[in-house]
Parts: sequence; C-alpha cells; structure tokens
Amino acid sequence: MGEYKLINPFNNEIVDSNDFLPQCRTDSGLLRTEYFAKQLTVRSNLPGLFRFIDWLPVQKPIKTDSCPVTFQCQSLSKMLGFPNLWLTFTGWAPDFKCYSKTGSFKELEAYPTISRLFEAEKQNQFLVIASAGNTGRAFAQAISETTASENVKIILVIPESSISSLWTVSSNHENIILISVSGDYADAISVAEKISSLEGFVSEGGAKNIARRDGMGTTLLDAAVTINRIPDHYFQAVGSGTGGIAAWEASLRLIQDGRFGQKLPKLNLVQNQPFTPMASAWKRKSKTIEAEDMPNDDHSVSSVYSPVLTNRKPPYEISGGVFDAMSECGGDFYTVGNSEAKAAFQIFEEETGIDLDPAAAVALAALIQAAENKTIDRNETIVLNLTGGGYHRIREELGTIPIEIYEKVSPSVSLNQLKEMLQ
Repeated sequence: MGEYKLINPFNNEIVDSNDFLPQCRTDSGLLRTEYFAKQLTVRSNLPGLFRFIDWLPVQKPIKTDSCPVTFQCQSLSKMLGFPNLWLTFTGWAPDFKCYSKTGSFKELEAYPTISRLFEAEKQNQFLVIASAGNTGRAFAQAISETTASENVKIILVIPESSISSLWTVSSNHENIILISVSGDYADAISVAEKISSLEGFVSEGGAKNIARRDGMGTTLLDAAVTINRIPDHYFQAVGSGTGGIAAWEASLRLIQDGRFGQKLPKLNLVQNQPFTPMASAWKRKSKTIEAEDMPNDDHSVSSVYSPVLTNRKPPYEISGGVFDAMSECGGDFYTVGNSEAKAAFQIFEEETGIDLDPAAAVALAALIQAAENKTIDRNETIVLNLTGGGYHRIREELGTIPIEIYEKVSPSVSLNQLKEMLQ
C-alpha cells in the first residue's frame, strides 16, 4: 500500500524518496510520485481518506474520519441547468457523511503529510507551516489527534488577521506552537521560511510536498470512483493553485488506470477579486506573474471575501506547476467578486443546509457564472470541488477550542530573534 518511486517527470530521473522533502538534483520543477499500483483499489476498511492509500505516499494510515464525499444536489443541478453536476465536499455535514472536523479539505493535506513525516523519521524536528487559516487549523487538528505517542511538534505561522481561524475540536495543544505575524499571508510565509532555515526545523513544503498534493488529489479520486469516470470539467477556487495541480496529477493516474476514461478534465480555477494574479497572467497567456497582475496588492489582499485565496508567490510558473497544468488540461480561470460569492453562499445554504467556507462559495459563484454565460455544454459532467464548510454545526456539535498564541512577531523579525525565541 502506498508504494511508489519519486521521479522528475521532465527527464524521468528517479529521486531518492527517503527524505521528507527531497530536492531534484537537475531540475527546479515539481517532483511527482509514480505508484507501483497502476490500478486504484479503494480500501473501505481503512479510515477516512486513507481508503485511497494505494495512491498516497505513505505506508501506514492515521486514524481519521476526514474524507471527500461526492454527491448530487438535484435542486442545484436544476437551478443551474447542469444535470450531470457532482459536488465533492470536504467539511462537516453528517447528513452527507462528511466528517472533516475543521471544516476544510486542508485535512486531506495534513494527515498524509504527518504520516509521511513519521515514516521519514523526522519525529525530533519541528514541522513549520505558514497559513492564512485553514491549513494551520487542519494541521493543528491532525497533530492534536495523532501525537499521543509521537514526539512531533508543529509551528504555525499565521497573519494576525487570521488568528480567529486557529482552533481545534480537541483540547490537546501540547505540540502546537502558534506564532502571529503582524502582516498578511505573504509576511507569514516569509517568517516561516526563516524558521525553516534553523537546525531542527523542517518546512511543510507547500506545493513541493508530494503528500500534500496527492492528499488533495483524493477529491478527484473520490469523484471518479463515485461517478465511474473522469469528469469533463473540474471547478475549484485557488490561492496557490496547488489543488489544480493535484487534480491534474490525479487525472493522469486515473487515465493510466484505464477504467475511468482517457481524457483529462478541463481545469476551471477561480480567484477572488480584486486579488487575481494567476487569472490575470493566464489571460495574457504568460507563464510568469508580473507586477501588472497584482496592482495595489496590499489593498487587494485585504479586500477579498476569502483571505485563504491570496498568495503572492503561487507555484504558477514552475515546471509542473499551475501554468503547465492549465496548458495540458485546458479550461480557464474565472474571477469572482465578493458579492457574487456571498450570493452563492446563500444559495447553497438554502439548498443543502450547509454553510460553505468562503473559498467554496467563490468556486460555486464561478459555476453560476458559467451557467449564466453558457460557456459549458449543459450535458457535460462537472465536478465542483467545495473545499470546506459546516462551521455552524461544528461549533454546535463538536465545540471549538482556540489555540493560544505563543509569540507575536513583526515581518522584519530577525533570524537570531527567532532562534532565541524558539530555543
């Protein structure tokens, strides 16, 4: 289960996969897992997303109920005029058998990453994660559930505006260090990079983390095994775009499997106006994001409905990144305003009773745009990745426990100051 080799897909070089974050020796592109199991066996006896362990870079599952769930909402399909619309949701909605306790698909990244960290024998190192909220919360929940007998600690570096998003449903915060940065997500990333350069600290890796990408890819795997095919279209709101890369890579494996079709899905990735650097660069057919794609970026970042969709340095131009994924799959970038996203939130809550994460509402708003503009054939099969929600019921049914701040720092904090603070 989960046996693989790690390759550089651009020259087929096999890379040593024993390290947690191995770096390719000859190319700056993203490394990719090539699994020994060419056909996917869904192992329903394993917990949560680990039922897809054949295509996850881990050997042992961690106990969790978190898993994407694919279903149809007939009233929403009728409203939009898409009879073959499927929703893949990762959040808290017990009525739909969705049990992600932090309400976010970021749990799909956290559990495989932590499992792989154990297996790479990095238990005595601190795992450093920069987050705008959802990722940090997911890793905190995963660590709080899995470190009873493991000496693993995480450092969460979060912009101060997102601190209210840092909670778990478990009271075990012993192995969590939360650092608040007086800036935005980009500043949190910068501070996290400084910490990761210290001895004994290892970066979570972002898009370079194969466990993170393949964990996110389980959304498309769940959709494919549910509807028995690769969809024609895949919709998701993105900040870094890593979810789009993950969908592309998962689709390549499904094609090789041979049972789900031979055609890649068109990627329909969505950004939240006014911060839309990847959408802007893609519209220009440019492989690089320039200053013109992020005008007034400070104001734009602070003005979006979904702060988790703001990343100034996404893996867009790197080999195997977002540009390559879009170029191979086809599709387009959508941009959605705050009012459109809020309207989509209300529609979905009325139809399903689920309060969507703002990022998921942005994705739904893009699909509404496509329906209104008739840019997609109504009979095509569509998968809409709804990346989170169900917070009202989490608070009511599970309760939430805030994570205490360990230290507050400025974006200009020095490496020596951080070293002294974390000794």
